[in-house]
Amino acid sequence: MGDSSSTASYIHMVQHLIEKCLLFHMTKEECMEALFKHANIKPVITSTVWKELEKENKDFFEAYYAGNKGGDRVSESETTQKIQKMLSESSATTELSATSPASCGSSI
Repeated sequence: MGDSSSTASYIHMVQHLIEKCLLFHMTKEECMEALFKHANIKPVITSTVWKELEKENKDFFEAYYAGNKGGDRVSESETTQKIQKMLSESSATTELSATSPASCGSSI
């Protein structure tokens, strides 16, 4: 990650993956473990991005933590499958944006 645009892109990808973890009702620790295991993202990076999301979205996280105490949990195998699917979709999107033309102009 040499330049700032690739760093920003990486952080955006981590944020997107964290948002997916939130949809699976995962705790911060579960998300850090899952992203490390399945996407090779260091837990310190996931933790840092998670903390920034908490700062920017206090009301959401208060409600999330309050609602996440219940038993509406996803099994580990289901989570693994969903994360693998999410990662393959994410890499396909990244590849697509890397190969698409920089200009959005069209002469139709």
